Amino acid sequence: MALAKRGQDIFFKIENSPKPIVAAVNGFALGGGCELAMACHFRLCSENAKFGQPEVNLGLIPGYGGTQRLVHLIGKGKAMELLMSAHMIDANEAKQLGLVNYVTTAESLIEHTKKILNIINTKAPLAVAGCIKAANAVFDETKNGFAEEIKEFGNCFVTDDMKEGTTAFLEKRKADFKGR
Repeated sequence: MALAKRGQDIFFKIENSPKPIVAAVNGFALGGGCELAMACHFRLCSENAKFGQPEVNLGLIPGYGGTQRLVHLIGKGKAMELLMSAHMIDANEAKQLGLVNYVTTAESLIEHTKKILNIINTKAPLAVAGCIKAANAVFDETKNGFAEEIKEFGNCFVTDDMKEGTTAFLEKRKADFKGR
């Protein structure tokens, strides 16, 4: 049980990192690898990627949060099927189910991932962190997601970044965010 608890704690930190963490999967993401990818804020993969939770073949279940995250990402019915059958899905099915955001060629996977992260890196860091917190609150039974959104909105509203973003918008220029 300590192994599962340690894995869940690590993946919880990834999922709740204030900085975006993105999975770029090129090949097999099975078991713990799939659980790690699901803990990331979103996922991209190459067309030859495969995803699955084969733990039932070993007499186990996913222990690092995979049962919970898979249900949240793709819905209970399909998640139950994949968890209980150990069936692997390919990249296109993963995208269709909402497990991954983009499917690319293997050659362009890292480039595409960097492109998205570069876009995110131009945004206000405190606002990005606030989006992560507010969106993750929906999965925490101890939090009200709407209340968390209000809190994060208020936190962002008084930042220098909000003033810079608003000014830049009105002046029709790109904002220069400082994370303050």
